[in-house]
Amino acid sequence: MGPRREPTARESRLGVELRKLREAAGLTAIEAAALLGVNRVQISQIESGVKGVSEQRLRRLASHYACTDGEFVDALVAMAADRTRGWWEEYRGLLPTSFLDLSELEHHARFLRHVAILYVPGLLQTEDYARAVFSSRLPELTQDEIELRIRHRLERQKVTAPYVALIHEAALRIRVRDRATSRAQLARLLDRSEADHATVRVIPFDRDDFVASSAMTYAAGPVPKLDTVTRDAPHGTVLIDAEPQLTLYRTRFRIVEAASLDPDKSRDFIHRLTREL
Repeated sequence: MGPRREPTARESRLGVELRKLREAAGLTAIEAAALLGVNRVQISQIESGVKGVSEQRLRRLASHYACTDGEFVDALVAMAADRTRGWWEEYRGLLPTSFLDLSELEHHARFLRHVAILYVPGLLQTEDYARAVFSSRLPELTQDEIELRIRHRLERQKVTAPYVALIHEAALRIRVRDRATSRAQLARLLDRSEADHATVRVIPFDRDDFVASSAMTYAAGPVPKLDTVTRDAPHGTVLIDAEPQLTLYRTRFRIVEAASLDPDKSRDFIHRLTREL
């Protein structure tokens, strides 16, 4: 398999997991290369996601690394075998890579969990709401850049993985544009909350037991070791996959979920907000 021009986040994650296995086994890249009969550069390319790896070689590496977690190895093999590029590839070179990484992550997720504090999650936004959000970005985007981002966001919304959104009341009350936009956005939340794969829960201002949190998306991989958390940062979206941090964010999500209203009460809450508008 020849080198790739630019590995996707999924390809990079596969390489990272193989490097973790090698290091846990106490082997150097040179020693791993000798076990496969290749040179160190090829191992480095595989571990950086620049070069693919066949199922046979991956399983040989896992065996040499004494990895006994068969389900995990099978998941890595599936990642290595899947070389298809999804719909998001049409945006490569047009949007920041983080947009594509998020789309790929959502596409392959077994389920998604989102905590939103100031904005409605992208997967639930109306077109007008998304346009208002992108129009407020600094540095300012051109009209073409805004429309491109909106088109990409609406395409993302076709994801069918089970999805739970915990949305703070602040995000529901902040008017990113005007009353009409906010009313339409609340109506969209009510509509999406009726879908079989989506759950919307509200965190009211008056909850005594709410611990301050920040926005995050938790995407479940084929096995827990391959879960990923995404966080927004000043320099772009950050992907988090270290097990200690994943454990922390699983706990954070459970705490926030415990402070939220159940789905039925959340719908009632959104109905009341709509009437207030």
